This record gives sequence, C-alpha cells and structure tokens, in this order.
Amino acid sequence: MAAGTLACAIGIGFFMQQSQTVPPERFEGATLMNANAVVLDVEEIVLTSAEFTEKLKAPKTEEAVVLAAAPAIVPPEAIDMPEVQTAPATATPELSRKEETAEQACEITAHARPIAAAMVNLTLDAPCLPDERVTVHHSGVLFNQTTDAEGAFDITMPAMAENATFIMAFTNGDGAVAQTTVDELPDFDRVALQWKGDTGFQLHAREFGADYDSEGHVWAGAARDMSYAVTGQGGYITLLGDADVPDGLLAEVYTIPAVQTENGETVDLSVEAEVAENNCGLEIEAKILQVSSGNDITTRNLTLSVPDCDAAGNFLVLNNLFEDLKVASN
Repeated sequence: MAAGTLACAIGIGFFMQQSQTVPPERFEGATLMNANAVVLDVEEIVLTSAEFTEKLKAPKTEEAVVLAAAPAIVPPEAIDMPEVQTAPATATPELSRKEETAEQACEITAHARPIAAAMVNLTLDAPCLPDERVTVHHSGVLFNQTTDAEGAFDITMPAMAENATFIMAFTNGDGAVAQTTVDELPDFDRVALQWKGDTGFQLHAREFGADYDSEGHVWAGAARDMSYAVTGQGGYITLLGDADVPDGLLAEVYTIPAVQTENGETVDLSVEAEVAENNCGLEIEAKILQVSSGNDITTRNLTLSVPDCDAAGNFLVLNNLFEDLKVASN
C-alpha cells in the first residue's frame, strides 16, 4: 500500500489537490497597506576520346597447365581425452558481504512519531542521496527539504490528519513512506498557507482582537513555538521547507487549541504579500488548507496580481479567506 501511495503522490501537482479556485473577483477589494494612492490592479566534366595509333596485339594462347595430384592426407587416430567439467562460478564470501553491505547502505527509510500538540517528528535516512532535494507530501501540504551530508533529515511538522501518511520523494524517483496515528489532532485547529518560490506570501493570525505587532500578533516574524498551544496560551506558526532550495515549495501552518481559556474572541487570519522586486507586476499563486478539530481538510487555490514595482514596500492584505476560528471558553 505504501508503494502505491508513493507512486500516486509523486504525480500530485502543487496546485492540483482537490481544491476549488477562488474567483478572481473575490480579491478585487484587497487592501493595499502603506500606499499613498488607490489600490493598483492586483508575448563540370568534360568527356574526351582518343584513337589508338597502333593495333593491339592479341595475346598468345597460354600453354595448358597440368595439375599434379596432391598426396592423400591420412588423419591421425583419435585420442581419448578425459572429460573436463566446469563448475559454476560462485561469489566469494567476502564479495557477497560487500554487496550486501552496499545494498543496505543505499536503503531509504523513513519514520514518523507523534509528539505534543499534534505534531510529528519525521525522519528520513538515505545514505546514497546526500545533499539532495526531497519533496514531502502530507494531506495536501507539500514542501521541499534537503538531506544533509549523510543523506538524512530530522524535522518536526504539524499533522493535518489523525491517520497521517508522509511521502518523501527524491527527484530521481526514489523515496519512502512513513505513517503514524495522531490522536491529539481533534484538540487543535490548523490553517496552512503554501506557495512556490520567493513570492512574498505571509500568514498572519491576530488573536482575540490583537493589533499588528502586539503580543497577540502571530506570524513568521513572531512565530512562537508549540509550548504556547500545549500550555493554553495561544497559537504558534510552523515554518516548513528549505528556503535555500531554488524555486522550492514552502509552507506556514498556524496551530491553536480548539478549546482555549481566553475570552472566546475570534482569531483574525489573513494572507499578506509584500510588493517587492521579485514579485511586482506578476501573478503569484498559493494554496490554503484548513482543518478544524480533526475534521476533513478544506482547500482552495489563490491567484493574486501584484501591483507594479512603483508600489514596492507596500503590503497586499487578503482577509476572509478562512473559516472563522472562534475559540471557545471552558
């Protein structure tokens, strides 16, 4: 089953996973922050002849050649020789051990282990593939990771399904599958934003009416860690992917307890993109995934037209992309 899952998942595209494209008009009203003006709109041979001057003399008739009879050749008597049997070649014990060791050294293995806050410790060991790009697939979330000099990686990532399957695929077609059960997932709500390349996308969560740059503003610049969710203080953001991979897949996942002891106010979520030289005047794409209390994942695709470069330094803010996260009181 794992092999089949791997073969299927490798063919999965970045923006082709059971999602619904959000109508472009949904974002015509995107807010452009820090702008002094209105919102900007977000193929030759010459042949010769000669006469003989002398008559050709006919050749003399050759004398008949008498062939002498060759002496008869008597073959030697056959000599009986002992039959020689050739034994099949067999590998020496030392060679067999070396081949077996080399095969084991190139085996790719992966393991997944659930930990606190419905997180998973995911490890990969591929000794023959050091410093190689790997695509990690999990319930619609995709990102690129790089193996170290020993051909391994060890990361912690949020689970998006209780029966969690993780597929790791190398560019040469090799890979591995790991599975685990995450019993704590129903206790948390999660939203994920994923994209490809340096597009400037950011996921922001403002908890319980918090303003930007305040204690309750959670984003990549103030990501916190899982201890906030474990202790009931609030949510945190997990950054997934290797930013050094050229044109790689990256993701951010926001996690918060489904039941919180705060004042029960809504967590305001938004997707933002800074207008910069690398994305100005372009259309950039992202994918949004959301899972609440362990229920089925909802997804949608996002395509955004970035203003021209004269708006560099400003931010596009897209609200109302997620279902409300209303954190209930005990």
